[in-house]
Amino acid sequence: MLNRRRFLRGSAGAMGGAWLAAWPWQTLLAQQELDAGPVDDWDAGKVRHLLPAVSDSHLLIKTSLSAPLSQQPRLRINGGGSSQTIAGLQNDTAGEFWQFYAEDLRPDTVYELRLEEAGGAALCEPWPISTFPAASHTPESVRVLFYTCAGGPSGDYFGIGDRRGNLPMAIRRRLLRRALSLAPQAAIANGDHIYWDLHTWQGEQAGELSAAGRESNFDFAARVMGGYNEQALKLAAGPQITPLYGTDFRSTPMYFLQDDHDHWENDSPLTYPVEWFQLQLARTTQQLYYPEFLSDPFRSPGLPYSHSSVRGDLSESYGTLRYGDLLEVLLYDVRRTLRVGQSNAAFLDSNVEGWLLERTASRESRHLVHVPSNPPGWTAGKWGEWYPDALHPESGELTTSILKLEWQQGWLDQHDRIMTGLANMTHRNPLIMSGDLHATGVGTMHGAGALDFSANPITNVLSGPIGTSIRGFPSVVRGVGAQPSKYLSFEEQVAPLEEHGFTLVDFERDRIKAQLFKWDVNSQSLAAIDTLDPYFTVELMRPD
Repeated sequence: MLNRRRFLRGSAGAMGGAWLAAWPWQTLLAQQELDAGPVDDWDAGKVRHLLPAVSDSHLLIKTSLSAPLSQQPRLRINGGGSSQTIAGLQNDTAGEFWQFYAEDLRPDTVYELRLEEAGGAALCEPWPISTFPAASHTPESVRVLFYTCAGGPSGDYFGIGDRRGNLPMAIRRRLLRRALSLAPQAAIANGDHIYWDLHTWQGEQAGELSAAGRESNFDFAARVMGGYNEQALKLAAGPQITPLYGTDFRSTPMYFLQDDHDHWENDSPLTYPVEWFQLQLARTTQQLYYPEFLSDPFRSPGLPYSHSSVRGDLSESYGTLRYGDLLEVLLYDVRRTLRVGQSNAAFLDSNVEGWLLERTASRESRHLVHVPSNPPGWTAGKWGEWYPDALHPESGELTTSILKLEWQQGWLDQHDRIMTGLANMTHRNPLIMSGDLHATGVGTMHGAGALDFSANPITNVLSGPIGTSIRGFPSVVRGVGAQPSKYLSFEEQVAPLEEHGFTLVDFERDRIKAQLFKWDVNSQSLAAIDTLDPYFTVELMRPD
């Protein structure tokens, strides 16, 4: 078994030297010359990464520093005719990771933030961020960025159509910078922020430690925080998150929804529900790198994995983006409370389902959008999906004529209840923004089984992946691309395209306009990213 100290030493330096020596200089030069897009001249100082979340009155920031601090840093918040200073809370044992939580901010107000050491020295240049309008406000519009599958170790790119592994960080960052150049006021990253599955899910060694699992060599009987396990987590997750975001999103509030790989496993009956240790890895990754969901007056603080402490009134798995009376977005992780018993199978805890249905029927907001971590509408024949479609072992096609091993009917029953709630939302446009499937596309759900949604069909959008590897696309790893489930009455406006991209959605008082962007690594240059235009637009007029 790999020696743990050797893994840490190798990852930090020695392994890097061997890796450099093994590569031809032309290849190294090609990677060094990759352009991450327009240069940001903001001075990040000692800040390695910084990711904020806001509501109308709250602020939460996660950050990491280039060197540990022995004393609490502080965040100075100025704006709205007042100022306050927030002491940082240490998120790791070394003092490299910190968070800042503030309450009692004014709605729809631009604040200047200053991050300082305990002695007053600046850790970075000041920057602005705005709170959202209060629920009683009536904003005219808001633009939200949606994307998925941004994780994975940095891969290699040698030219058009010639790459290895996940997209290199520079290309992923360039895609996100193009999205940011179009001025979204918030961003939703829907699942798979890391890929470091600890166990295999198919083949002769199914259920055994994966190559990544052997490399990290976690002590599953020990705590995650402190000692070797904490360092191994940082070495596995950090390079997938920190260099991707850096400080680019410092003024753009972020919503990070976790999915299967964020729990350090692929969704399979061999690995889910995840063991306690992997659950703690997922929670610790979130604690270190990206914000939890802030509280909302219409979401119960008693939902699973919600807690109140000095770190704030936060939820790990269920979130709300509320922008005045204009928009309410419901975000929900379908993995965290997964049940697999034949008599009680469900993706979501019953209280979470109740929250979704209650909010869907509500009338406080002009628009309401569902953002689940697993997409309704399409299937790739995987186990942990809403639908019974399976990959036929002989024809290689998706079908419901054979049983999907270990799949549970209760998952589909819950799907039907949630979709019925959306279809019954006749005062709004039913819209689902999804991720997970490593594709960009659009479809309309007109029915499910015996259920008829044709009077108010549900629009489904696959938001687009940022970092997907070659083998991450379903058509490569499974031999078949994502398709509408045969259980559904479903019309595709854009069949899933296995290309990288993102979606920008404009919410206005009387309409929703979703613009889908894509970039083809096999046919387009890197420079094309900087001028990407929408390849497809969906416009939904609000029923009034």
